[in-house]
Amino acid sequence: MLEKVENAMLEMVASLKDARSVELFHQVPKGKRLRAKLILKIAGASEESIRLAAIVELIHAASLLHDDVIDDAFTRRGEASLNALFGNKTAIMLGDILYSKGFSALTFLPQKIAFTISNAVSLLSVGELLDVELADAFNADEERYMDMIYKKTASLIEASAASAAILAGKNPDIYALYGRNLGLAFQIIDDILDITQSSETLGKPSLNDFKEGKTTLPYLYTYRKLDAKDRSVLLSLFAKPLDETQSAWIKQKMAETQGLEDALTYAKKLGYEALHVISNEEDVGLGAIMREMIERKF
Repeated sequence: MLEKVENAMLEMVASLKDARSVELFHQVPKGKRLRAKLILKIAGASEESIRLAAIVELIHAASLLHDDVIDDAFTRRGEASLNALFGNKTAIMLGDILYSKGFSALTFLPQKIAFTISNAVSLLSVGELLDVELADAFNADEERYMDMIYKKTASLIEASAASAAILAGKNPDIYALYGRNLGLAFQIIDDILDITQSSETLGKPSLNDFKEGKTTLPYLYTYRKLDAKDRSVLLSLFAKPLDETQSAWIKQKMAETQGLEDALTYAKKLGYEALHVISNEEDVGLGAIMREMIERKF
């Protein structure tokens, strides 16, 4: 069924009758299509649900194109990013094309769904801005971090789940909460993997977030438990290239303070809350999606 979503995305871009846009779109690395999978599981396979999934994935792809430019990222999912291949201007303009086409296609869906998705995209953009501003200095405020990842990552997953529920005549509030928690847990675990996985597995350098000035939850939890001397050392390494000794020191301190374990525990808590809220709903595979993510081995 995801193949039909891929075809629908391509058809939307091709409808602009611009060969260069289609050519560039083929160069955009494909992801897990989590949002599309969520929509199809909740709403089932229909012409409308496939169109909704394609729209959401176009919008998500657009946000990643812009994100790579903002972060000066030259790889995406182990492949060269579009900005690395064709430059920042081309990546930004393709992102604008995908955003615009996604929004124009959204107008053909029910108004409540169109509002739910478009409002989430506004939050996503605010979250991107917050992410940039939080990189100015080490952030020790958990509430600010959670607000940022909710807007930047979880809001569109939440809206996807709620919109799919609206299509299917199900309770959108239940599925919105599931989607919100899935999005938050997804981002926290992604942040954990940035620390625990090898550069080869990640397709980017290990501990890359910290080097880029991102204070993710494991660093925040570790910082809280460090003494003044170690806090000073950690702050001195923030947003700087790290050698092997410095990277090893950070990982050692995370082990000593259980910063990684605490972050994983919180992600699991969010996951199990989501499983509870859908426990009385029809089993369409949402439980498996959540369990696969939060119960994986690190």
